[in-house]
Amino acid sequence: MTAQPNLDFTTSTAPQVYDWLRDAILRGELAPGARLSELEIGKRIGVSRQPVREAFIRLTTEGLAEVRPQRGTYISRISLSAVLSARLIREAVESDLVRMIAPDLDEDALARLDHAMEVQRRAVKAGDSDTFVRLDDEFHRLLAVLAQQEAVWAVLEGLKSQMNRLRYITARTFDIQKLIGQHADIVEGLRRHDPSLAEQAMRRHLRELLNDLPEIARNRPELFTP
Repeated sequence: MTAQPNLDFTTSTAPQVYDWLRDAILRGELAPGARLSELEIGKRIGVSRQPVREAFIRLTTEGLAEVRPQRGTYISRISLSAVLSARLIREAVESDLVRMIAPDLDEDALARLDHAMEVQRRAVKAGDSDTFVRLDDEFHRLLAVLAQQEAVWAVLEGLKSQMNRLRYITARTFDIQKLIGQHADIVEGLRRHDPSLAEQAMRRHLRELLNDLPEIARNRPELFTP
């Protein structure tokens, strides 16, 4: 399982336990079907069962864990329907975001986007796909920030936990260099102040998952539920 969390005992530990477990689930370190034990986790990280129980409840509400009567709490399988719904919503929303910012994006904003892509390239060169997924999220969040729509990104973040689980798998399975190329196409549309070009690039980028998903689901059916 993932490394020991660095808990701050001067504040509530339940949200920290939740964040730690959620990250382990998204990254696949806690695999679908794995059993979660309040007692074992509490002992391992030095907390009582109560904050662990609270974290389990939040994970269950988010669809990342499930309670099986008389058996315990287990990591849920990845919901294909939730992945596809989140992808569809992201395409609709983020295509609009780049259309919003394309006409007036200034050089400072473009420099920030260029820097974000350069950091992504370093992660790919280092073979660090997990860091790339995090940087990919930061790139998309930056677009929302530039559109002054951070609240919209917060809503998207709450919808895409199942999608994120798949993204870690695809980043380890397929050539992620192509994703940086797709990011570059989005930025090129923005650099040209062309809303249609930026939108088309965003839609192509967010449809890439539709190419990857069938192969992953076929090769690893035990990870998924309809």
